[in-house]
Amino acid sequence: MSIKRYSISMHFARVLMNAARRRGLDEDVLLGEAGISRRLLDNPHLRITPDQFSRLMRAIWRLGDDEFLGMGAQRCRQGLFALMAKQVIHSRSLRSVYYKLGHFYNLVNDSLRLELKVEGDEACFSMILTDPAQDPDFLLREFLLLLWHRFPSWLIGQRIPLKHVAFDHAAPEHLAEYRLMFPCPAKFEQPSNCLVFDAAMLAAPVVQTPEALANHLRRAPFDWVTRPAYYPVYTRRVLDHLERSDDLGGATIQNTAAALHLTERTLRRKLDAEGSSFQGLKDGLRRDMAIHYLSQPSMPISQISRQLGFSEPSAFTRAFRQWTGELPKTYRDAARSRK
Repeated sequence: MSIKRYSISMHFARVLMNAARRRGLDEDVLLGEAGISRRLLDNPHLRITPDQFSRLMRAIWRLGDDEFLGMGAQRCRQGLFALMAKQVIHSRSLRSVYYKLGHFYNLVNDSLRLELKVEGDEACFSMILTDPAQDPDFLLREFLLLLWHRFPSWLIGQRIPLKHVAFDHAAPEHLAEYRLMFPCPAKFEQPSNCLVFDAAMLAAPVVQTPEALANHLRRAPFDWVTRPAYYPVYTRRVLDHLERSDDLGGATIQNTAAALHLTERTLRRKLDAEGSSFQGLKDGLRRDMAIHYLSQPSMPISQISRQLGFSEPSAFTRAFRQWTGELPKTYRDAARSRK
């Protein structure tokens, strides 16, 4: 059993809608295009699919004609990212990508300042917002740093290994989501927002083509928010094992440890050191898969229950309510209503 989609906290959809509300955008149109009901939006503990989040972001881009989502000091007209991307696709190396990317935005929009610095064996791509008060929930910072990492990584055909990521704001309440976004430690209350990585990576050649870019842009931002979550070593190994399991419900820490050639005690200690737990990982995976399957109306809830390894639908219903505060049927009906 495997799943390529990871759910996204409702926090991010709520922040997007708050920004849209401040701009006076039509909320019913936005939620309708995303397939998110108001009742679901009002529950901060729920999660949505990457497809729903991507459709919401695209709708806000279109209605607001602003790729900075109303969170910048100046509107960034829709299409500017594509214009920049069509220039940098012809770059020879990652160094050229970051220089051209920064130069482009520094010329066309005063909402931010971008700069690539190299000191010794470290490269730092930094971003400073000229009016950070326009981004009170930090979503623009989070999204743009995510973009400055994932798009260049796509261009060179490999993930850029980050040493750390830094933000100029305090650690947020949704800090746990950062492990899904950035494959490295996060530092807060820093002078700027930045990505720090090995300077040797700047020599990596660009391998993508203009034809591949056209498809990439058509899918945006879906590909940027559906990358597999980044986890520490043993957390990742456990998740990989669970995703491959044909009997997720019957997976235990004992048989998982055996499959990973570890003792149960060693696996518990390794997960604890990484801030994880076996049951938490198993429940999180089942929750994300349930949300994904519930977004597909053709799959009966009884089938979802079996797919996730529950002995009976009532057991799945109890578990889903514990995870999200909602009944599976209520969640599906609310998602269908798009009100």
